Amino acid sequence: MSFSNGLKKAVKKYNDTNLILRIVIGLAVGVVLGLTLKSWTWIAVFGDLFVGALKAMAPVLVFVIVANALAQSRSRLDRRFGTLIFLYMLTTFDAAVLAVLTSFAFPQNITLAAAQESAAAPQGLGEVFATMLNNIVSNPFAAIIDGNYIGILFWAVLFGFAMKRLAADSSRVFMANVADAVSQIVRWIINLAPFGICGIVYNNVSTNGMSIFTDYGKLILLLVGTMLLQALVIAPFIAFLYLRRNPYPLLFRCLRESGVTAFFTRSSAANIPVNMALCEKLGIDKEMYSVAIPLGATINMDGAAITITIMTLAAANTLGIRVSLPAAILLSFISAIGACGASGIAGGSLLLIPLACSLFGISNDIAMQVVAVGFIIGVVQDSVETALNSSGDVLFAATADYRHKIKTGQPLPEFMMTKKEKEARKS
Repeated sequence: MSFSNGLKKAVKKYNDTNLILRIVIGLAVGVVLGLTLKSWTWIAVFGDLFVGALKAMAPVLVFVIVANALAQSRSRLDRRFGTLIFLYMLTTFDAAVLAVLTSFAFPQNITLAAAQESAAAPQGLGEVFATMLNNIVSNPFAAIIDGNYIGILFWAVLFGFAMKRLAADSSRVFMANVADAVSQIVRWIINLAPFGICGIVYNNVSTNGMSIFTDYGKLILLLVGTMLLQALVIAPFIAFLYLRRNPYPLLFRCLRESGVTAFFTRSSAANIPVNMALCEKLGIDKEMYSVAIPLGATINMDGAAITITIMTLAAANTLGIRVSLPAAILLSFISAIGACGASGIAGGSLLLIPLACSLFGISNDIAMQVVAVGFIIGVVQDSVETALNSSGDVLFAATADYRHKIKTGQPLPEFMMTKKEKEARKS
């Protein structure tokens, strides 16, 4: 009985400890064991089990979250929502394009246990398209079993629209329940990430030494640098084009009151109440933000698109696959679409990497090794990614609403007024 109570207390203590701290501890333990106990090869089994579990659930997760998102969608949107959806999708796509450019400027290599396997490099954009079209029409069950993410995405879209056409609340509830159940399983797997990361790091350190962290450090710098460029330059520039006024007061307020909390929660969904409260402070129409913020947590995924694109191009570079610029732009499109299904799961963008990797003939085994590396650097990457995504939800909800108010002559909050508007208000 005392052993049982002690085990329950240990499990509770483990679950109550912040996941980031647990991952850091797992990483540190893996490094120490890899340097001191190289003969304990059984430790690497934890990494194999973790990657295997992710590999098993990722195809199912992609199918159900995309199908559920389409089944739950509504079509009644006024002009503001049209602007908002365009902004969300535009910035997600341009973030992926930006990631392509920074990856080409600073190409990365990743130490992968499976990197010695051969991968057939596409000879050109035509071959990439041919491979994609053949994968699209593959058997849906075979696509899930084989990890054919292009096919999974295609059939998930069709299935989601089919469920939507039923127009029955029961079908939507069923899809939502299935998506929640699969998401919960993935959360349980990710909850054990510290053990998996310990095994992965142990295997890499005991085999390759500490030099692997040089590559990881460069990769983190590229990811974070690209996300900061998107957050501080590209996103406010787009807001300026719509509002024709200085967007930085709005941007900094979004980063301070939404981005900071999202950085620590690492969940756009968990940050929805914070964003709702911020929208109220910013004077955004409640009917607007009550839909816009949950929608943004689903489809406004700039950080996820950056992560998917950079990690995929790093895998291709590691394997010696030459990616042309047109093929990379196609990757940007796939990354942007895939990123829209990355919501609701901590580290969800990492599970979409195999979808992008399959475009270039990279095997699912190697792609899941890249996902495992993503979890190692996720202590920093996922926090910055979520801060970018969540603050962008409010930034562009405000942009769409303020643009409507400017056109209809409604007043804006004082911090967004021009000098002329402030003087007119005083007089």
